[in-house]
Amino acid sequence: MAKVIPVFDHSSQPNVGRMPIWIRQPLSAGDHYGQTAQAVSSQQLNTVCVEAHCPNRQECWSRGTATFMLLGDTCTRACGFCAVKTGKPDWFDTDEPRRVAEAALNMGLDYVVLTCVNRDDLPDGGAKIFADTLRLLRRGKADMGLELLTSDYFRCQEPAIEVIYQALQQADGDSRMVWGHNVETVPSLYKTVRKGADYQRSLDLLHKAALLPGVESKSSIMLGVGESHREVIQVLKDLRAAGVERVAIGQYLRPSKYHLPVQRYLSPAEFDEYAKQAAQLGFGWIKSGPLVRSSYHAEE
Repeated sequence: MAKVIPVFDHSSQPNVGRMPIWIRQPLSAGDHYGQTAQAVSSQQLNTVCVEAHCPNRQECWSRGTATFMLLGDTCTRACGFCAVKTGKPDWFDTDEPRRVAEAALNMGLDYVVLTCVNRDDLPDGGAKIFADTLRLLRRGKADMGLELLTSDYFRCQEPAIEVIYQALQQADGDSRMVWGHNVETVPSLYKTVRKGADYQRSLDLLHKAALLPGVESKSSIMLGVGESHREVIQVLKDLRAAGVERVAIGQYLRPSKYHLPVQRYLSPAEFDEYAKQAAQLGFGWIKSGPLVRSSYHAEE
């Protein structure tokens, strides 16, 4: 199915000037970059590093880390900020969990982040694939750290959560896990930034994840799409009220001219200030900076 590209009024794009120097990343690849790329390619896997045009791919792959993207490369939603292609997925591979686990073990990973496209076409939103992957990863390496970055599972949160949590309980080794779901932006911008999503539904999922024994809840918000400082602080308060322990705060970068324009580039000092305010609210793990993404340095 051809990609559905959101169309925006380019004439209304603010004059934000050139991309600031602190956004630019060096392009040199480290020792592990080729090994990581080979492991991903040989198993025909998708990564959010590639599909979402992550600015940190060089750094992360050079450190030997990658975020695996389950359930194909086609999303059923059309978020205005996201580079992952949108359409009607015709892909489903029950062998994907084995290939992800094999790649992770070949890469010698101690910490694995699993994310996915939204699959509102599937009855369980793809929960079983997450569960099967989790079991195989822990079977291969009992003390492997696991982090899930899931969708909101559309209309079936309760059974989807149960399927994944039961897999965690059944897996050999350490039963602890980080469960992430990104709110992405402030509620007032959901209609343009996060089409098909619902702010309260996302908070509900995070709260349910936070209540699970052995699970830490995590979320992320991107800045520079038109939000106010007051709105960002309120989102942070809402996340803490939902039991979220970990938060990532980063700069929105426009993937192409067909996506939402950047309204403003925040300075590193502003991100530092948000980190201080998040700490005051009680978050135990905080990453805040222009190039921070939800899985950036997640193993820390």
